[in-house]
Amino acid sequence: MRRPIWLLFSLLLVSACATKPNPKTLHLDLNTEYQTIHSFGASDAWRVQFVGSQWPQDKKEKMAEWLFSKEFNKQGDPLGIGLSLWRFNLGAGSMDQGTNSNINHPWRKAESFLNPDGTFNWEKQKGQQWFLHKAKQYGVEHRLAFVNSPPVYYTLNGQAYSAPDRTELNLQSEKMEAYARYLAEICTHFEEIGLGFDYLSPANEPQWDWSKPSQEGTPATNANLYQLTYLLNKELQERQLPVKLTVPEAAEYNFLYQFEEKYPGVSNQFKNFWEKDAPFFLGHMDQVAPVFAAHGYFTTWPVEKLIKSRQTVGKTITNSSQAVDFWQSEFCILEDNDDIGGGHGRDLEMPTALYVARVIHFDLVLAQASSWQWWTALSQVDYKDGLIYLDKGNNGITDHSDPENEALKSDGNFHDSKLLWGLGNYSRFVRPGMVRIKSVTEKREDPFKAASDLMISAYKNEQNKEVVVVAVNYSETNHALQLNSSTDFLAEVKTYTTSKDYNLAYQPANINQLEVPAQSIKTFLLQY
Repeated sequence: MRRPIWLLFSLLLVSACATKPNPKTLHLDLNTEYQTIHSFGASDAWRVQFVGSQWPQDKKEKMAEWLFSKEFNKQGDPLGIGLSLWRFNLGAGSMDQGTNSNINHPWRKAESFLNPDGTFNWEKQKGQQWFLHKAKQYGVEHRLAFVNSPPVYYTLNGQAYSAPDRTELNLQSEKMEAYARYLAEICTHFEEIGLGFDYLSPANEPQWDWSKPSQEGTPATNANLYQLTYLLNKELQERQLPVKLTVPEAAEYNFLYQFEEKYPGVSNQFKNFWEKDAPFFLGHMDQVAPVFAAHGYFTTWPVEKLIKSRQTVGKTITNSSQAVDFWQSEFCILEDNDDIGGGHGRDLEMPTALYVARVIHFDLVLAQASSWQWWTALSQVDYKDGLIYLDKGNNGITDHSDPENEALKSDGNFHDSKLLWGLGNYSRFVRPGMVRIKSVTEKREDPFKAASDLMISAYKNEQNKEVVVVAVNYSETNHALQLNSSTDFLAEVKTYTTSKDYNLAYQPANINQLEVPAQSIKTFLLQY
């Protein structure tokens, strides 16, 4: 039966209304300022050592472009995500030990610049140095060196991992000063060749026992960290190096702000290191950066934990008597969760990108992080731990004995991910020195509600009169934004969308017609 024209018109009207973006008012207050952004970063561990030294030139050049470039193609799309911090892993020498390292996975070892006789071989870590050079060429603003273990020639057990049940630094007691000189000597060398580090992180996740030989690592007590920092501070000052120390890099957020009975000598670190009356106060050391850093692991699920742990970090900053910044200095997917299932199994598509974007949002907005750093830039495994993925035509390596471990050292396929470009919605446009400003879609915004719907943060660049707005739409509903601000903005807006179909795709928009597609991450550049 034929339908009347008026009925067909009505159905089309209903359909149009059903798909029309749900409008939200975005309130921007440029006068209410929060933290100053320092950087967005990622690390070179451990995969870069092979890619940088053995892979074909054109392939590793493309990877470097994806990570570091701030240029655009002819369509206006970014060529890369413009990281502003690059983390360089100073290896302990497990790679040099061969099978004697007891670390079976060939991709989880690292070379060391230190020789057994105490001299240095600057040809080591060649692949990592290649990417470090590229980071400088592309104008990456900050370089950070981080340590998982002292060199094997200095450790108690001659290994890059610790003995069972040990809580103190895996270091011969008489080698503490030598260890500080070793780290300072590396910083001196890289300063002399024009690749100097801005920061040195001398201890990584000191809470864990690191007794399983799965990778390099050592525990360390707060007392250990203070002693090492004191000696490093002295060495760096005597050498007149501009390197700043970042202490600690706590394994989880809770180690910063509360006492853990199971970890009595390595918890409550903010109070131990940054309260003036504390025995390990670091504020009087000139080479120590006013930063306390922690890793975001095991704090993102359920959503209530994600939000409350970051609110606690934010309150710790606000209530501190010291002017100290917070850095989220390492994260990838580890814990099981209902949204993306956990770390196992690659996901190059939007679910993981959205999950991580939500973490970034709340780290910036609730924890007031001034720096946000992803774990490892490249991954060859079947796991959610990389930005760029390597393989031989499968989903990645699942076992240390897989024969492709050896073949993949010299060549293979490489893939970008939605996570790469989703991080780029922040890293490419929220640049060092920009200031986060107040941005809400409701007068009293509920973070629990926003976590499954629309999350918005905004950043001001006073010099070029620009506001960068990053919107994470976790929902399956399109959203329209109606801008409300006392500041007058120009009508033309630049937008960059990462979604199922787009990777930071550029599209111009009008200030009165701003939309955020369902399950997307979208950046708006507003001029005033």
